[in-house]
Amino acid sequence: MIAPQRFAGTTAMITGGVQGIGRAVAERLRAESAEVVLVDRSEAVHEVAAELGAHGVVADLEEFSGATAAAERAVQLVGRIDVLINNVGGTIWAKPYEHYAEDEVRAEVQRSLFPTLWCCRAVLPHMLDRGSGTIVNVSSVATRGVNRVPYGAAKGGVNALTTSLAMEVAERGIRVVATATGGTEAPPRRIPRGPGPDGDRERGWFQQVVDQTTDSSLMKRYGTLAEQAGAIAFLASAEASYVTGTVLPVAGGDLG
Repeated sequence: MIAPQRFAGTTAMITGGVQGIGRAVAERLRAESAEVVLVDRSEAVHEVAAELGAHGVVADLEEFSGATAAAERAVQLVGRIDVLINNVGGTIWAKPYEHYAEDEVRAEVQRSLFPTLWCCRAVLPHMLDRGSGTIVNVSSVATRGVNRVPYGAAKGGVNALTTSLAMEVAERGIRVVATATGGTEAPPRRIPRGPGPDGDRERGWFQQVVDQTTDSSLMKRYGTLAEQAGAIAFLASAEASYVTGTVLPVAGGDLG
């Protein structure tokens, strides 16, 4: 249920905001009165930001320089960052680990771990200066899943980052939490993550991921973007003020 004033007076920086969960969270926070800065490496971020009445920033968050520039620009635009939602990431390939090339392993980790590492590092000084702030990392239950070992390893790193950073900064006014998302139904991506399955063998590997994701869910279904956004919005809000260092599975009962 939308709480129209829940984020009144709150600023939020959301990464990967052009599509999928990132956009759904942005829509939810805007509906609940947050001032939002969307960050994405696609120029489409400006179009989406205009549609939502938000601000758009283009940055490559796989590099620390990009994360730092994005944080500084967000502060320029809205004055401060109360909430950081690290949403950038996602499986590029789906195949058994022995079929990954070295550069593919590096690309998966670069995509799904480093943007969160860098953005936490870039935004944290701003929050510590003010003695308050909330970081919500978007992880995955794919830490226990088939045909996505490098991605699962990257998201395991996000989980460790969440818990260890929370321990460091809790007494300094900062909360750090995460959701572990399960399979999520979403419209076709306007910007593909990767080349997609090529041939029957790769399509079979991808179907194994789909089947395992559904089988691992007690509800035997994929979630919705609204269900993911609702959990993230709760963790980002003052209603979760006594929650930190926690990774919340949002996967129909799959604990990852």
